[in-house]
Amino acid sequence: MSAIILFLVAGLAEIGGGYFIWLWLREGRPAYFGIMGGLSLALYGVIATFQTFPTFGRVYAAYGGVFIVLSLLWGWGIDKKAPDIYDWIGASICIVGVIIMLLPRQ
Repeated sequence: MSAIILFLVAGLAEIGGGYFIWLWLREGRPAYFGIMGGLSLALYGVIATFQTFPTFGRVYAAYGGVFIVLSLLWGWGIDKKAPDIYDWIGASICIVGVIIMLLPRQ
């Protein structure tokens, strides 16, 4: 359960940080949006280290799959762009991949 919470918190920090930088550079928001985005992205890097999985590569690969789903939800909730069926199929495939990667090994 703590792994799932860490994935979600890290996902929000990563996607939120990227979104703040997007707003700053692409939509002309004030520079403090960029600063907040950078701080959020740095926080994301720290949060990931709290995962208990044994290798950096596996943790970040699993984050990638989770972030795909979170990014679709962010776009839907914040940008009001509803994912289509192909988005959901692709996201489902990614989550299955995450589950397989994180299965316990001997």
